[in-house]
Amino acid sequence: MRFAIPLVIFVLLVVLLGVGLTLDPREVPSPLIGKPAPAFSLPEVAAADRTLSLDQLKGQVFLLNVWASWCVSCRQEHPVLVEFSKRGIVPIYGLNYKDTRDDALAWLKRFGDPYRASAFDEDGKMGIEWGVYGVPETFLVDKHGVIRYKQTGPVTPEDLENKILPLIRELQSAA
Repeated sequence: MRFAIPLVIFVLLVVLLGVGLTLDPREVPSPLIGKPAPAFSLPEVAAADRTLSLDQLKGQVFLLNVWASWCVSCRQEHPVLVEFSKRGIVPIYGLNYKDTRDDALAWLKRFGDPYRASAFDEDGKMGIEWGVYGVPETFLVDKHGVIRYKQTGPVTPEDLENKILPLIRELQSAA
């Protein structure tokens, strides 16, 4: 009996640690899933005199990818987005996060531009409103402007084929 309590505590700790090892640390639940995307209106990276806003994007299913030229993981993800954009399945919009316009433009010129347009969030306020933890992050938004999925970390080809693409097809076929 003397050893029962420490043994029970030890077994509980082992079970909790075992459950924790089965979880994906990249999956960070977003409180915005199933809720309307926060409104925004920001200048575009490519043209400071044009703006990109949520109102312009409603009526279509789209991906919003948060990226920055200083982001190491974005470099890993970027070729995947470039190739995916060539398939023309869904428009990809960018949110350039806490970057400089010159660095962002140089990045797009060097690595290719998968974005139909990219909003320039120099101070990161839009990122805060969208609950961005870091870059890269990708949001899937439905025709009504509701966030349906959030990918934290780089999008991989497997993520696209197994998670994101089925959701896109489901949302595109919905009324």
